[in-house]
Amino acid sequence: MPLALFLSVCLIAACGLIYELVAGALASYLLGDSVTQFSTIIGTYLFAMGIGSWLSRFVVKGVVSRFVQVELLVGVVGGLSSLLLFLSFAYTDAFRPTLYGIVLLIGILVGLEIPLLMRILRDRFSFKDVVANVLTFDYIGALFASLLFPLLLVPRLGLVRSALLFGVINVLVGLWSTWLFRDALPRRRSLQITGVLALLVLGGGLWKGQAITTLAEEGMYADPIILAKDTRYQRIVLTSWKDDLRLYLNGHLQFASRDEYRYHEALVHPGLAAARARGHVLVLGGGDGLAVREILRYPDVQRVTLVDLDEGMTALFRTHPRLTALNAGSLNDARVQVVNADAFTWLDAHAMQFDFVVIDFPDPSNYHVGKLYTSAFYRLVQQHMTPGAALVVQSTSPMFARQSFWSIVTTLEGAGLRTWPYHVYVPSFGEWGFVIASRESYAPPASVPAGLRYLTASTIPSLFDFPADMQRVPALANRLNDQVLVRYYEHEFDAINR
Repeated sequence: MPLALFLSVCLIAACGLIYELVAGALASYLLGDSVTQFSTIIGTYLFAMGIGSWLSRFVVKGVVSRFVQVELLVGVVGGLSSLLLFLSFAYTDAFRPTLYGIVLLIGILVGLEIPLLMRILRDRFSFKDVVANVLTFDYIGALFASLLFPLLLVPRLGLVRSALLFGVINVLVGLWSTWLFRDALPRRRSLQITGVLALLVLGGGLWKGQAITTLAEEGMYADPIILAKDTRYQRIVLTSWKDDLRLYLNGHLQFASRDEYRYHEALVHPGLAAARARGHVLVLGGGDGLAVREILRYPDVQRVTLVDLDEGMTALFRTHPRLTALNAGSLNDARVQVVNADAFTWLDAHAMQFDFVVIDFPDPSNYHVGKLYTSAFYRLVQQHMTPGAALVVQSTSPMFARQSFWSIVTTLEGAGLRTWPYHVYVPSFGEWGFVIASRESYAPPASVPAGLRYLTASTIPSLFDFPADMQRVPALANRLNDQVLVRYYEHEFDAINR
């Protein structure tokens, strides 16, 4: 009996933390800036738990019955939270109020749980044992959930089914409690019927959860979805309309197959065609293999090392028939080594030298990505460059994120590199910017590989000419301890979306 009770505490704590993590991850996926989203959601959740704890003082009669009701309610609300948030984002303009309303409600209910349970147990155990055991198992449950969430739940089940699964667990704890405390629940049949109905609702969600998520996401994307999956790090969505295949990561467009060649040719060839040597090329990010496809056009490239955090991403672009057709099977080429690791830590742990470096990370919309645009990171990259080597950085839009673009240029210069910024028009994105950087001089190449669809050697010099509305503006360097670039980026794209 005592073990069963305290095991219930462990499960309750795990469920509460999972709902909080699901809300934070989903808000980060949809709104960006993971630090802000997690910080505000955790703060709101803890505040709501305080409200719940305070409200528990007003529960005077029927404490056991109220505890079971809270368990059933938090199971349903928490279990359905991810589905409700997806639908809210897709079909309403009230995502933020819905998000914080759900977090508040779940927090209040979770805040009620432990005080009510401690009052139930105080007649069965000494007060010091109740406090010690309840809090011990509460913290154990939180640790269990925090490890399970990124390692198993998100990559295996996704956010929607993870929330629904733990909603089921919450309801089962409520039903289990009707038996554990049966002596204090002479009329427990109605609670059990309510619990069974809650299980049916959540079970239906588990059964149809993917279909409902797809329905919600179809409201977010213009074209039909052909693939949607969660990995440990992001949500990957592929859409298709006629011959146009589009990739979205966490809701942000990464490429459209109709014009991605403009982006990837411009990313690779102005720098690599002019490189003094091309024997060993490093690609950081670019898990879609499209930059690698362009690099492999050079017969003197002997080896390409691609470092991308997300194994789910690189595996998809190694195996999906439409994607391997798009990247020409580049990630399966014998000259290509794919490494799934954080670029910062991988560079810090290895000593290999490279003749050219392509840095193709997503835009710096959050601090996790923003660290890969810092002066500290660029100094680290330089340690892996052979004498005379150059690098190129995907640098967001000099039109729509002008200060962000020039902040990247300033950061590279602050890291001791000479820079040559340039831009290209990509219909799916508008004007897009890149920066070539090196300790040596640079001159546009006299030739480029045959078969390119967009670039020619004669057009490359024009890419380095910026019209008045994209020319340099004052911008601070992006440093590891003060990622001003993320704030620039967030401010500029928020202004566009207003």
